[in-house]
Amino acid sequence: MNAIRPLLLIAATSVIWGAPDTGPAHALNGCAGPAAMNCAAATIPTGPAGVIRSAAGAIALRAAIEMIGVPYSWGGGGPGGPGYGIGKGADTKGFDCSGLTEYAWARAGVLIGATTREQWRSGIRVPREEIQPGDLVFFDNEPSRPGPEHVGLAVDGERMVDAPYTGANVRIDPLDRTDFMGVVRPGAGRADTGTSEF
Repeated sequence: MNAIRPLLLIAATSVIWGAPDTGPAHALNGCAGPAAMNCAAATIPTGPAGVIRSAAGAIALRAAIEMIGVPYSWGGGGPGGPGYGIGKGADTKGFDCSGLTEYAWARAGVLIGATTREQWRSGIRVPREEIQPGDLVFFDNEPSRPGPEHVGLAVDGERMVDAPYTGANVRIDPLDRTDFMGVVRPGAGRADTGTSEF
């Protein structure tokens, strides 16, 4: 798995920053034509409709991708990286879902809390169609309890990096699940309104 990580980082970087563009913005910067490849690092990365992509989100996503292959550990991990969990995770050094996302966003300098419920309130809610790399994606797989039970970091509108469950490792999974709950962009303001328990 370690041999795959550099390839995943290259792929994620192209998703986050996009392929070099020879469009109007590059032409204005003198970066059109053959010189465009040399200008890619000097331009501001944008997404659909010119939305500036989050530098913090890119840092968080890269940090999560670097953890691919680390074991799932229930209650494990946090801002400092992989850690021993509790209960069935007590003998495994790794991450649970919220431990991975907390670690990734801490690497970007943003504290989002340790649990899915805290993280659900760690930023602004954004529509799924406006998802950006590094956004937190939440799932509610236990409708009998209020709040999200699972969280991952968006790679793009179709994939996420997550620590899925005991016996698995941090990996890339599809976002398209029936228990999808919502998207939060950390650091952009509080998502809670004071009217919700979670």
